Amino acid sequence: MNRLERMRQKMHEEGIDAYVVLRPENGRYLSGFTGGEATLYVTAEKAILLTDFRYIEQAKGEAPEFEIVKTGQDHFEALAEIGQQAQRVGFEGDFVTFLNYEKLIKGFPQAELLSLPDLVSYLRAVKDQTEIEKLRQAVKIADDAFASVIKTIEIGQTEVEIALDLEYTMRRAGASGGSFDFIVASGVRSALPHGSASSKKIQLGEFLTMDFGAIYEGYCSDITRTVFLGEPEEKHQEVYQVVLAAQRAGIAAVAPGRTGKEVDAVARKIIVDAGYGEYFGHGLGHSVGLAIHEGPNLNMREERVLEPGMVITVEPGIYIPDWGGVRIEDIVLVTENGCEVLTQAPKEFISFE
Repeated sequence: MNRLERMRQKMHEEGIDAYVVLRPENGRYLSGFTGGEATLYVTAEKAILLTDFRYIEQAKGEAPEFEIVKTGQDHFEALAEIGQQAQRVGFEGDFVTFLNYEKLIKGFPQAELLSLPDLVSYLRAVKDQTEIEKLRQAVKIADDAFASVIKTIEIGQTEVEIALDLEYTMRRAGASGGSFDFIVASGVRSALPHGSASSKKIQLGEFLTMDFGAIYEGYCSDITRTVFLGEPEEKHQEVYQVVLAAQRAGIAAVAPGRTGKEVDAVARKIIVDAGYGEYFGHGLGHSVGLAIHEGPNLNMREERVLEPGMVITVEPGIYIPDWGGVRIEDIVLVTENGCEVLTQAPKEFISFE
């Protein structure tokens, strides 16, 4: 069953006869279209891609299963004409702006509009073999970049310079770009879970956390490694080893049939038992794919059961204000019997001058 067929089956289960797709990752997943502007309209009989003149030829080549309709840059008037017979229309309630929601109301006055934000993302959660191979390559590019850049880091470099080196190295290796704004945070800034790279210069006696990833043919990777600059104190070693133990336990707990909540609890218990629970305030991980953050997640609330083919991060951390922090992150593929760790960069404690 291909993606469009799975989509229609899901629509049938939800009791809708049409679905409007505006989120670019969802549109790319269903149609294959990689252009910047498109709206999809899917029913049991029709699969229509609306786009303007800039992308018509590209859409014809990339989305062979879809009827291509040329519109102006606002697709809603054409959408309303096409969808006049629809009675129950689903849309991405977590993505549609209020302005576009008003246009949907105007365009489908006869229809019941239903916010079904997870309909396509639910399908995207389980990756097919083509997607998995692209994710493997995205991970490899990030792994190789870490191996290369770690050899060139020097005391006195700025965090921004390290981030630029990582992105340049990955682009040279085939990435189309970074999968998010890289986190490069040193010293007390390493206690910021989302500490974007700054002009701060790295110094001896501090942690350096690097969280980065590559986009390869649309698919994202995500890796975090924390290293120490200079001679560590006992507490640096202790905190690092607690995070590493939690990360390894989290990976060992990933298996089909377990919920994200259950996996999170395994890793979180290790950090709590070590006395650092208050310093681990985020979830254990998230799925990756065409977007850097997808579902399901590994956190204290996630009830969805893991399935083979899901690709998810495992990234516990400890962040102590005015001292520093450690995060270690790998991407894993859920398999029939457990999981396969895709990330290969070393994660033993690294200390260098």
